[in-house]
Amino acid sequence: MAHNPVNHPLRPIYRAIAALVGLYLVAFGVLGLILTADEGLFGRAGDRVLGQGANLFWSIVSLVLGAVVLAAVVLGRNLDVAANTYLGWGLLVIGTFALAVIRTDANFLDFSISTVVVTYLAGLALILAGLYGKVAPQEQEGAPRQVREGRTA
Repeated sequence: MAHNPVNHPLRPIYRAIAALVGLYLVAFGVLGLILTADEGLFGRAGDRVLGQGANLFWSIVSLVLGAVVLAAVVLGRNLDVAANTYLGWGLLVIGTFALAVIRTDANFLDFSISTVVVTYLAGLALILAGLYGKVAPQEQEGAPRQVREGRTA
């Protein structure tokens, strides 16, 4: 995408944001595994982990997603851009599905409203990190916006 910035000066901050989201997902997953291990995979005991509804399945999914985000951030090389973007959109889809079925029997992830909000925020933070984290050699960077639009003095 030509309109997405390449070699953004705040790229390290966006990578740190993605790493924090990954760490949060891993922490949520580990604590959820510990607290919900005695229930079934899709148990609905109303367990709260870090203020959110959780069951064993959602804890495992969060742990895997967080590990993938952290691995992508560590590897870099624009792999983190793709992973952050796709996983961010995936979290938004999961959050939207959970919001649609929150008070029905189809709420097999045992989401609460706070879980939906946190899932949305994590997804949006990953998308943001994906949009501004792209790295390229200086010669492929492109001209600044003022030069592209012919507004140089």
